[in-house]
Amino acid sequence: MNHIPATRAELITLVRQWHQDSTPWIPSGQGTRLDWGPALDPGHAVLSCQRVNQVIDHAVDDLTITVEAGLPLEHLQRLLAAQHQWLPVDWPRGGEPTTTDGSDSRAGTIGGLVARGLSGGLRQRHLGIRDQIIGIGLLRSDGTAAKAGGRVVKNVAGYDLMRLLCGSWGSLALITDVTLRVQPIRPAHAALLLTGDLSHLESFRAALLLSTLTPERCDWSNPGDGTWALRLVLSSVSDQAVRDQLNRLQSLAAEHGLQAESRPCSTPLEVAMACQKPAQLLRLVLPAATLHQLIAHEAMASLKGWSWEIAAGAGCGDGWCSSAAPSFQIEALRRQVESLGGQLMVLVQSRDQPLAAWRDTPARPVIEAVKRQFDPLQQLNRGRLPGVDQHQTRA
Repeated sequence: MNHIPATRAELITLVRQWHQDSTPWIPSGQGTRLDWGPALDPGHAVLSCQRVNQVIDHAVDDLTITVEAGLPLEHLQRLLAAQHQWLPVDWPRGGEPTTTDGSDSRAGTIGGLVARGLSGGLRQRHLGIRDQIIGIGLLRSDGTAAKAGGRVVKNVAGYDLMRLLCGSWGSLALITDVTLRVQPIRPAHAALLLTGDLSHLESFRAALLLSTLTPERCDWSNPGDGTWALRLVLSSVSDQAVRDQLNRLQSLAAEHGLQAESRPCSTPLEVAMACQKPAQLLRLVLPAATLHQLIAHEAMASLKGWSWEIAAGAGCGDGWCSSAAPSFQIEALRRQVESLGGQLMVLVQSRDQPLAAWRDTPARPVIEAVKRQFDPLQQLNRGRLPGVDQHQTRA
């Protein structure tokens, strides 16, 4: 059953009652991605924060904003845009706005974005969502409210609960509010598509990271036809500054034997490839310098018709397809990713051929110990603890 409290007080009262009754429950925002990751028990109650969705404080001059966790990401970006600001984080895959007013957006809530902790190409310049958080409010499984951080950018007192909760997938506590640092919107933008031999693209990527150029994003891109390119996005305070960067990048591309095609771009958020209702969605995280080795490997080439977008500087990104690949192909890719020092997560998959959403990590004992401290009755998101392979647990 889906429970949607209208106020924070109602939410706290409900959580305390569930704790008293030892009732297992699932934290949620709009519920757009409850099917991501390990399967959840359909009999467990779902607690939605979608009505706890107000802006608590927006310090425009200080470039910070405090919002309740149920505020939709699309609404947050539009509110910030009215003040010529933005939150430099990627739309969750499949959550790109499909209408002008964002009414059909599946981007979800800011609380859900933080709970998953995933990031994409904007890490090139702005790092990830965990690096934008400077304060967080949470509700423990027993209904106790707590806060960490504050409303100033430099706050290092105590243990960094913000980073612990970011990427916890709702397994430790319910996120109730967050304070974020935001950025001014740079008015001038451009995009550049680089094509050529894979080895030349990799040498360009390595040279770019050693240069003084600072693109908003630089992504390995494959639209599903098996061809790979590097796509860059530039932003600055003036058109002339963007043109200067484009000229330098085009010269660098020519030095590495690449073809460069300049493309229009109005915002760094519009460039990400659309991903509509994938049958499978994978998340890769591995050292950026090894990405070209993975791209060239048979394990990836064998996945026909797959689209890929992977941050070339951060080594994280996604692959998706409208028709599910056999389990053995995904496992072969996972083994290759792990051999290169990375990890593969299965975010969306067919339930008739379940794969482990994520593998055990060496830190599993520590992760489980932290879980016991935060949630001693194991009420929250049973079966969904990042870094703990539930397939192995059941075995």
